[in-house]
Amino acid sequence: QVQLVESGGGLVQAGGSLRLSCAASGSIFSINTMGWYRQTPGKQRELVASIGSGGSTDYADSVKGRFTISRDGARKTMVLQMNSLKPEDTAVYYCKYISYGRVYWGQGTQVTVSP
Repeated sequence: QVQLVESGGGLVQAGGSLRLSCAASGSIFSINTMGWYRQTPGKQRELVASIGSGGSTDYADSVKGRFTISRDGARKTMVLQMNSLKPEDTAVYYCKYISYGRVYWGQGTQVTVSP
């Protein structure tokens, strides 16, 4: 089992910044991919950014140049730095862990960007 605990969501004005963290614990394998997804009511959950254990990253086009994903050397904590936030970034953000076919999700953290 893998446990994921997210933190850092909140309310911010447009143009502001927030930093989301996801701490993983439990049966962590060295080869894995972690990512941030977001979801708004009535819409499917969508990828925001992901990072592999080797450091390769992938970003949604809508956040490129504004968001940066990173993880620590032990590969157990993942951070999403969100800058130049827009109202359309408002969503519940979820942390995801994938390794050898095992998929785990965090409980989600609300990000609200006011105009």
